[in-house]
Amino acid sequence: MASRGISRTELKDGVSHEGFLRHKRFRWLKITLGLSLLSLLVYAFTDVQPRHNGGSWLGYTLGTIGALLILWLTLLGLRKRAMTSGRWSLKAWTSAHVYLGLSLIVVATLHTGFQFGWNVHTLAYALMMLVIASGVYGISVYATLPQELSDNRAEMTKPQMIDAVAKLDRQLQVAAQPLTVGDTEIVSLSLDDNVFGGGLIRRLSGRYPRCGTARALRELQQRLAVSSGREAEALETVTNLLERKLAALDRIRRQLKLRAMLEVWLYIHVPVTFALIAALTAHIISVFFYW
Repeated sequence: MASRGISRTELKDGVSHEGFLRHKRFRWLKITLGLSLLSLLVYAFTDVQPRHNGGSWLGYTLGTIGALLILWLTLLGLRKRAMTSGRWSLKAWTSAHVYLGLSLIVVATLHTGFQFGWNVHTLAYALMMLVIASGVYGISVYATLPQELSDNRAEMTKPQMIDAVAKLDRQLQVAAQPLTVGDTEIVSLSLDDNVFGGGLIRRLSGRYPRCGTARALRELQQRLAVSSGREAEALETVTNLLERKLAALDRIRRQLKLRAMLEVWLYIHVPVTFALIAALTAHIISVFFYW
């Protein structure tokens, strides 16, 4: 079920005209609903003794369908390398990937007969559900966050956003010259700020408690409150620049947060998909070994 290769253009199509979710008037949603309903009906009206389980003829049938679906869904990463139009365009394949992936919730759950334990069979089921959950998250963020990214940029490109911070740094260096040595050292806290500092967790949280610019602004505002004359004028100029820089940094950091939210699901979806394939292989081998 790995879908690393889904392009952002295709994913954003999900909220535009005839996107992959609406492809061919929800063709794959209808197929998924039909498969799920059929599975539920057969499960409900089939008498399996002593109870439904993965080892019954129905369990094997549903398990085979589920395993084939999982293997087929993993092919999307390869399929994206051959973009074509027509029946099996990337949009059609992605639509099938999403909806048939969701059908596994019904098919695989019925395959288990609602019997779970501390074994490789339940592990495979749990990994499958994690892959599906991460995929649903990926679809939801790609349907909403790209617009937020665009709005946050305010028609500025990434280089322009970075250049705006660099210009403010140069202005700060000039404006800080009349300040005392101690105040100049405070300004250097901002000049030493790493715009892209912090790992994935920091970017996702959007919180930068060690931000040098924020600290410098707080300390110089306190100094400004007890200053007068030319010193106060110089401090006011510097604090105004620090406020502008902090606003620029907030915009960049929000951009980094939104991009991290767009990409973080792949750090779960792709590796767990490979773990699922391994667990599924072990599950199948163990079933046929004991069978």
